[in-house]
Amino acid sequence: MTMRSAFDDLLNDPDFIQHPYPVYRRLRESSPVYWSESWGCWILTRYEDIVGVLQDPSTFSSQGRVTNVIERGYSVDFQTLVKPLLDHFKHGLINSDPPDHTRMRRLVQKSFLPRALEILRPQIERMTDALIQRGMKQAHFDVVKDLAYPLPVSVIAELLGVPPEMHDQFKEWTSAALVFQAVPKASQDTILRSQSAIMAMRSYLENMVRDRRIQKKSDLISELVEVEEVGEKLSQQELLSTGVSLLVAGHETTTSLITSTIRCLAQHPEALREVQEEDSLLMGAIEESLRFESPLQRVGRTVTRDIEVGDQTLKKGQSVLSFLGAANRDPAQFASPDRFDIHRSPNKHMAFGSGNHFCLGAALARMEAPIVVKKLLLALPRFEVISSGKWQGGVMRGLESLTLRV
Repeated sequence: MTMRSAFDDLLNDPDFIQHPYPVYRRLRESSPVYWSESWGCWILTRYEDIVGVLQDPSTFSSQGRVTNVIERGYSVDFQTLVKPLLDHFKHGLINSDPPDHTRMRRLVQKSFLPRALEILRPQIERMTDALIQRGMKQAHFDVVKDLAYPLPVSVIAELLGVPPEMHDQFKEWTSAALVFQAVPKASQDTILRSQSAIMAMRSYLENMVRDRRIQKKSDLISELVEVEEVGEKLSQQELLSTGVSLLVAGHETTTSLITSTIRCLAQHPEALREVQEEDSLLMGAIEESLRFESPLQRVGRTVTRDIEVGDQTLKKGQSVLSFLGAANRDPAQFASPDRFDIHRSPNKHMAFGSGNHFCLGAALARMEAPIVVKKLLLALPRFEVISSGKWQGGVMRGLESLTLRV
């Protein structure tokens, strides 16, 4: 068996989802720029290489990064069937390069600046208190189901202007929208399921946009409809694609971050004790959790010209997956990378990416997570983890459950 086929077997082994870091280490040491036949793309695992990719959008494009696999690996008839999904991913903030990306980000990012988000703090605190109080009435408290999942999706939905009675529906839609990206080559049924969810979200947002054009409200959709600077604005397609992306990505990362932080602290009692005794250490624990269990595990790009990376030649048109989870465990960048260290400094992790596509919601996640973790530790100062569910794999990495004894 060749080294290449051996690595492909590891990447496709179900155990890879549960224990990716040993595989990352072997790839980084033996084949840091690795062509996967089964995934049909290059896989990068070194911090330095990944920074280079993410900070060079002219060579490593975000256009087509989601749809390339479908356009290369499925029949023309099936591509026609999923044309709505393909069209969706040809527009919007996360699927664009400069200058379009620069224009769109300038128009959207004002609502995600730390000072703009501060208005949400009291509401986040009230929602967190209510969820914890409700969870404490049970014999067991599931951090995911009872707190880390409902809170972030409610916050991002509220920010966009989605009413509370639709939050549960949006949870279902966002979960379904991501499933086709969880594996290198999804089944046709899975892709169709994701398309159905995405189209449902777009239809709902389209109605919201129509309403906001008639009557503005104090929400992000209203701002995106109205905003115009130096003659620049979002087209209808850009607005809908960006809105769906914000709803999908705006809570998954935070859900994973909150849950992983609690789990890491439970597994490291000394770190937990320090955080409980000194509030100022909480942010260090949050940042280390982002590095140690990166919620976003990989990001894709498309090569626009032949280029050397490491000792390999990447060809124009090929796809590249940068494994952020591997970069954040690279010993060339982080001393003792497999050690959870809340005092780590500097901690230049790439949990939120790098370059012009640095996560728009990073400030929101960094505001929500400390609020939630602090309040949970105050409510359950001597919590005990009863069970930890499996890791959900794919683009995002998060626990399916984390049950505490109340």
